[in-house]
Amino acid sequence: MTDPYALADADPVAEVLRWLSEHPKVAEVLGGPGRVSGAVEAPWPHLRVAAGPSGDLRDLTWLTQPDVSLELCGDPSGWPGPAALRRALLVCALAARELPEQPTAPGRPVVSDVKPSGMLIESPLATGQPRWILGLLVTIHPAQESS
Repeated sequence: MTDPYALADADPVAEVLRWLSEHPKVAEVLGGPGRVSGAVEAPWPHLRVAAGPSGDLRDLTWLTQPDVSLELCGDPSGWPGPAALRRALLVCALAARELPEQPTAPGRPVVSDVKPSGMLIESPLATGQPRWILGLLVTIHPAQESS
C-alpha cells in the first residue's frame, strides 16, 4: 500500500450496510426489502447499521477491526415480540458473517472477518419501542491498488 490515507476509505459500516441490504435471508426475516439502513425508520421491523462503540484501529496503517452496531427495531406498538426480534437479529448477524467469503469488487475495501463483539442485548428506545442490539467486529483493510 503506497497511500497511507486509503485507510480512511475502508468504511466497515458502508460495507456491512451494503451487504445486508442486498441479502435475501435478511429481507426474508425482516418481512421484505427496504428494511435495512443507517436510520431508525419504518417500515418495521427495521435494521439500523451504524458505527459501534468499540473496536481496534491498531496502528492506523492497514488492517483495522472497528465495531459495527446492528440495531433491530420493532414496531412502536410492540410487534414483533422479543423472541422474534432476537431471532431476526441473529439471522442478520449470521448473514453478516458471510461477507468475508464474498469476492471483493475492484476498488472496494476487503473484509476478512466478521465476529460478534459481545452479546445480544434487549434495549428498548426511550419511547418504549422494542430494540435489540448486537455489535460486530469487522476486520477490514483498504482496497488493493492496481499494478
